[in-house]
Parts: sequence; C-alpha cells; structure tokens
Amino acid sequence: MTRLLRSLAGTLLAAALSSAGPLSGAGALTLRWSAPEPVLRGGVVTRPVLHRSLPLGAQAAGTRVSGTGGIPAALRPVLDRAYRAIEARRPRDVRFRRVGSGWVAQATTGWQVDRALTDARVARALQRGDAGVQVAVRLVAPARSVRWAAAQRLTHLATGTSSFTGSPDFRVHNIRVGAARLHGQWLARGAELSFNALIGPVSAARGFRRGYVITGGTLNLEDGGGLCQVSTTAFRAALLAGLPITERHAHSVQVGYYGAPGLDAAVYAPAKDLRWRNDTPGPLLLQTDWDAAAGQLNVHLFGRSDGRRVQLLPTRVRDRVTPPAPTFLADPALAPGTARRVDMPAPGATVAVVREVLRPGGGDVRQDVFRSRYRPWGGVFAVAPGDDRLTR
Repeated sequence: MTRLLRSLAGTLLAAALSSAGPLSGAGALTLRWSAPEPVLRGGVVTRPVLHRSLPLGAQAAGTRVSGTGGIPAALRPVLDRAYRAIEARRPRDVRFRRVGSGWVAQATTGWQVDRALTDARVARALQRGDAGVQVAVRLVAPARSVRWAAAQRLTHLATGTSSFTGSPDFRVHNIRVGAARLHGQWLARGAELSFNALIGPVSAARGFRRGYVITGGTLNLEDGGGLCQVSTTAFRAALLAGLPITERHAHSVQVGYYGAPGLDAAVYAPAKDLRWRNDTPGPLLLQTDWDAAAGQLNVHLFGRSDGRRVQLLPTRVRDRVTPPAPTFLADPALAPGTARRVDMPAPGATVAVVREVLRPGGGDVRQDVFRSRYRPWGGVFAVAPGDDRLTR
C-alpha cells in the first residue's frame, strides 16, 4: 500500500506540475503527515506510526490567489491533486500476513485531509518561507479493524495446501482467478459457506479461460478448467480446522495434482458444490495465496479458536483397480503422427478419510468419514485429426 501511494502520488503530482506550469519564486514545499497503523501480534495490539511526505516542488510566491485564503493560483491545482493522492488510501478490513513462523494482523486505515486547516497551514508556510507543512489528516477506520479483530480473538486456525506443479498455463490462470475470488471473504458465526456462490458464474466474461475438465466420463474443454484445485485446497483447510463439511464430492477419477487420494473436492455448478458451516464462536476469514514458481496454492482460515483438536486417521484404501488403456482426443494444432499427453492415468479405488474432532476437555469426540470412489482412468492423449488411434 505504501509503494502504491507513493507511486500514485508521484504520478499525480508530476502531472499537476506539468499542467500548472512553472511556479514563481524559489525554494520547495513539502507536505508531511503522520498516522498510526495498529498491528495485532500474538493477541497484543500495538500502534506504530507511519510517517509520509510529498514534495510539491517550487513554492508559489506570486500575488494571485485562488480565493482560498492565500493559496497562489498556480499552486491550487497541485495542492488539490496532492490531497486526492493522500485520500486515495481507502480503509480496508483486517488481513493476516505471515511473519516468520507466526501471523500478524493489519488493516488499512483510510485518510481524509482537513483541507481548510491544511490550506491555512500552507498559506502560513508560504508567508514564512517554511519548507514543510503538516497535513491535517483524519483517520477513517475500516469496518473490521485491528482492534475489532483483537476483540474477536481472531487467530490462525488452519491452512490447506495443494500442488499445481506442471499445470498448463490455462490451468494456472484459472487457479489464480478462483483463489482471488475467495481471498478476503468472511463467514459469520453459524453461517454456511457455498464455494460456488463465492466463485460466481464460471465464464470467459468473468476472467476464466477454457481448459480440460472431466465431465460425462471423458475430457472436455470448458471455461474454468482447473478450478477444482481451489475447491480441493479450501476443503483441506476446512477439514483441518474441524469445521462441519455439509457437502463434498470426490472426483470421478484420481487427479494426479491432488496427491493422496480422498482429500479432493470436485465442484461443477450447479450439481456439485463444496459447503461447510462455521461452528466456531466467531466469524471466519478466508485468505488465499499462491507461489507460481513452487506451484503451491494455500487457503488459510482465521477465526476464534474454541480449543478443538483435529486428527486425521490413516487413510483406508481398498478395491484397487489398475488403469485401462489411454483414450485419444483430436487436436487440430498437432502435426500428423505426433501426440501430447493431456491427462495422467490413475488406478480405481475406494477410499475413506477419517477425521476426529476433539473438543476441549476431551469429553466430546466427533468422527467424520469422507468416502471417495474413483473409477480406473487410462489418461488421455491429444493427437492430430485423422490419427488411427482415434478409432480404437
């Protein structure tokens, strides 16, 4: 935010100085202001102070005024643009960021310039030949501030992770678009989350790209291919947080990107959704981040802990079936005789993931079983139209 403010301010001021023309007189005038920015760390709120400044360039010493208490006409547009640059900082709800092995909560406080008071200070500085002016800034708190987060006793509850290493470009793009839709979403106490509702319509008009998805027992091109990477990662976060999962669907086949079987969550609106309920004592915050170089996606959950402990028992796998022969799809972009692997083969199996949720005191233990039935999958190759393998 600091870099954005400085960049925006510099751009606005440069444009203002250029359009306003040279100012008469010599010297320089700099706007300065300070404002606290609370931080929540380890349950304790501190109030470090931010110090900022904006140079206005040569000060106006002419006698023409804009009608605002001694502000030279040439300086008026420059000053107004500087005020707008400062006020570009809008309030934003609290977010958590990882610092070392822990988490720090920080919100963004909006800034509003008291223009009448600051104008008077600028006019006085011009009369005296002062180089700096203290801007009168009013603070605009966000709806969910750091102090609010402290009162709610928000902390990190769980993180779901998954790997998308080796994903084609369309898939990486859709993962990032989907993850961005989840980031910063809040779920009230007792409310139920719907993944499909948060993502909204999946279409090219809303930023998604066409990619391969498994539908109807085969591989098809549709908008949003790869979005299940996001739902799978979100499911893992809710699973590890001990939240009641009210709707979850396994994929029809094991997907190589998701690693261990039984920990995936397929979505396909409106038939398949991922839902869970917030049964914690306070609100829940979802945050997402990804590392494109490492090919890792994370979904973090923050809320008020009630002391529950979550344990995943050893996964039960039975009825294994070896993969069949691969299938082939026509791709006009391929040269005759060439092939490109589109999807990896996977064995069939029946999988049960068992979760135990232990309440404080050890008296209440809830056991949840998440069952997945995967059919054997031979994988898919793309070949040129007319290839003999398309008819096998």
